[in-house]
Amino acid sequence: MRAVVVSQWGGPEVLTETEIDRPEPGLGEILVRVHAAGVNPVDWKTRATGALVSWDRIPVVGWDVSGTVEAVGPGVTLYRPGDEVYGMPRFPRQAGGYAEYVTAPARHFARKPASLDHVQAAALPLAALTAWQALVDTAGVTAGQRVLVHAAAGGVGHLAVQIAKARGAYVIGTASAAKHGVLRGLGADELVDYRTEDFAEAVSDVDVVLDALGGEVAERSLRVLKPGGHLVTLPGPDVPAGAGGVRASFVVVEPDLRGLEEITALVEQGLLKPLVETVLPLEQAAKAHEIGEQGRTTGKIVLTVA
Repeated sequence: MRAVVVSQWGGPEVLTETEIDRPEPGLGEILVRVHAAGVNPVDWKTRATGALVSWDRIPVVGWDVSGTVEAVGPGVTLYRPGDEVYGMPRFPRQAGGYAEYVTAPARHFARKPASLDHVQAAALPLAALTAWQALVDTAGVTAGQRVLVHAAAGGVGHLAVQIAKARGAYVIGTASAAKHGVLRGLGADELVDYRTEDFAEAVSDVDVVLDALGGEVAERSLRVLKPGGHLVTLPGPDVPAGAGGVRASFVVVEPDLRGLEEITALVEQGLLKPLVETVLPLEQAAKAHEIGEQGRTTGKIVLTVA
């Protein structure tokens, strides 16, 4: 099968398209023919150093996939060949999404939302599950709460805005002014231009902060929380210590059938839609990484495979 492999750890130029052996599904696994693969920051961070992931074969990055079940392994009853599925298999272990086929446990996938094509569906799993597990499973966002989403126009951020809004929250986002119109269209109630305003002075009495940036942004985010508020960070485990009755948590996204089914339900209800800014063929994975590493993408980058 065709796959984009990492020839050595380094810049985008180390991504090379080649032929490797097609995997076979094991006990409880399915083989998925990949139609599209989402591109995420963890992809280029892993490509650069080889860190974050346990490698057990030829390095092929990528976790977001949408495709068709090609074969099922012994014991699988959820799916049959021909079913359309999407998911974030095996994370944080190697999945090999930048390839024509992937295998993984059946419950690392869910049925693809019928209203989305494979490119749109491939944009969802990792980012949407991150937002869901942070906002719903960890922070327990409920109606009437004030939620601040940093980097609100990014891959996780634009989905977090919609998920928080679907939960009935009042949603505040930080983003450059040029992206405010898009975010208002997604349901954001209030927006802060981080280039001209200090969010820590513009925002207060927040119940939940979702921070994908870390560092001093996380530190300052504690100041906008009300007593009992919750800061959820994504970049790393070194979260600032909560004080004054506020909490701070670090979330690592996990494969999650139930979470994907909840995300699918929001999509089918018209409450969640992925924004796909750039679509490139698999062989241009290096270009996709170059674009992504600039940090200016609104929504997601997706590679077409099949």
